[in-house]
Amino acid sequence: MAMGSDMYRQQILDHYKNPRNYGELEDPTFSHIGENPMCGDEIRMDVILADDDETIEQVAFSGDGCAISQASASMLSASLPGTTIGELLEMDRDDIVDMLGVEISAMRIKCAVLAEKVAQDGAEIYRGELDVEKTTTED
Repeated sequence: MAMGSDMYRQQILDHYKNPRNYGELEDPTFSHIGENPMCGDEIRMDVILADDDETIEQVAFSGDGCAISQASASMLSASLPGTTIGELLEMDRDDIVDMLGVEISAMRIKCAVLAEKVAQDGAEIYRGELDVEKTTTED
């Protein structure tokens, strides 16, 4: 078990040090920002949808934060293309913990789910189902 856990810790560090899809997309379908005030994490998620207005075609993120928040955003940005907005909205914290591959303490779970919540809120704002300026994990 420890060997597998070490492998996932290395994966988290790799995504933190070498983030995938880091930056901002030119002309995204929607973009949204969120923060975790307890840790100081801030993430912006940019999403481009395919012509069907449902399938996620491209994702990028930017921002600053702890290793867990940044690795989670990197992993999420790599896994979302090809999925639908509906599938994104069905994701929950267990999906993120499974993606990270390690147990996340109660103090760090808000760091881990920040990117997911920002992407979900951005999608709901785009669909006209939510009206918030910035997502926060304190809600």
